[in-house]
Amino acid sequence: MKKYYFLLFAILALLSQALAASPVKYNKELDGFDYPFDVKTFNLNSQDKVLKMRYMDIGDKNAKKVIVLLHGKNFSGYYWERIANDLLKRNYRVIIPDQIGFGKSSKPDFYQYSFGQLALNTKLLMDSLHVQKFDLVGHSMGGMLATTFAVNYAGSVNKLILINPIGLEDYSKYVEFKDVNFFYKNELDKTLDKARNYQKKNYYDGKWSSEYETLLVPVKGMLAGDDWQVIAWNNALTYGPIFSENIVDRLSQITNQTVLIIGTRDQTGPGKGWLKQGVTRQLGEYKKLGINAQSLIKNSVLIELEGLGHMPQFENYTLFIKAFHQAIDQP
Repeated sequence: MKKYYFLLFAILALLSQALAASPVKYNKELDGFDYPFDVKTFNLNSQDKVLKMRYMDIGDKNAKKVIVLLHGKNFSGYYWERIANDLLKRNYRVIIPDQIGFGKSSKPDFYQYSFGQLALNTKLLMDSLHVQKFDLVGHSMGGMLATTFAVNYAGSVNKLILINPIGLEDYSKYVEFKDVNFFYKNELDKTLDKARNYQKKNYYDGKWSSEYETLLVPVKGMLAGDDWQVIAWNNALTYGPIFSENIVDRLSQITNQTVLIIGTRDQTGPGKGWLKQGVTRQLGEYKKLGINAQSLIKNSVLIELEGLGHMPQFENYTLFIKAFHQAIDQP
C-alpha cells in the first residue's frame, strides 16, 4: 500500500511541476488577466464593425474633477494603477480606456487606424458616460492621441497633460515609409526576450527591475496564447498613424492649457532604424523636443525630469508624482 501512495504522490508532484511550467495564456482580449479596477464595456459601431471598447471608471461619479488617462502603444490601461490610486485620494473620477486594438478591447480583422478615429471613439465613450469636461493625460503614443483629441474637441478638455509623448517630431520627414507587412513580420517574430530587451534599452537606460517585468505579463500571456496573429496584425496596423500623421503641426493648434512632463534622458525615436538616405538627424532628443514643443503650444508649461527616460512614472515615481501634482494643480 505504501508503494501505491508513494507512486500517487510522485504523479501529483509531476503534475504540479508540469502545471507550474506551463505558461499562462491570454487571448486577444486578455481574458484571465486582472486589471486593477473593474472593467466595463462600451459597445460601438465603427467602420461597419461592432466593437467593444473596454474601460475602467473609478471614483465618485458625481466628482467635480474628472480625468482621462490615455495609454501608450506597448501597454494598455492596467499600467495607470498607481497614478489612478493617487488621483482617487485627490477626489478625482478617473476614466481609463483601452483603445480599440489594445488591451481588453476588440482586435478587428481590419481597421483603418488613425488618431482622429481613436479620438472619436474616446469622445463617444465620454458622451455615453455624460461627461462633458475633463482633464486629459496622454503618455507616449497616448500623447499623440491626446493632442489630436484636444485639437478636435477643445471644448471637452480642461487641461492637457503630456507625459513623454512621441510625435514631437514629424517622422515622415526622416523615416522611410514601410508597408504594414514590415511591422506585421516584426510582431510575428516578437519574443518575450525581445520585448524585454527593447524596453530595457529604450526605456530604462539598460536597467531592469521586478516592477518593469510585471508590466510584461500581458505580453507574455498573449505570446503564449492562440490569438497572437490577430494581436500582431493590430499591433502592426497601429504603427500607421504614428508614421503618417504629423502631430507637430497640431501643437500650435492646441488652445487648452497644456503641461509637458518630459524625462530628458528619453531617446525614443520611432523609425530611427530605417532613416531615409542622407538623413543625419538624431531622432528622439527629448531634451530639445520638449523645449520646442513648449514653444509651439500656447499657454503651456514644461516640467523637465533630469535623468529620467520614456517611463518616468515607473523609473522614479517620487520625482514623477511631484511633477504630476504640479501639472494637475496648475491654475
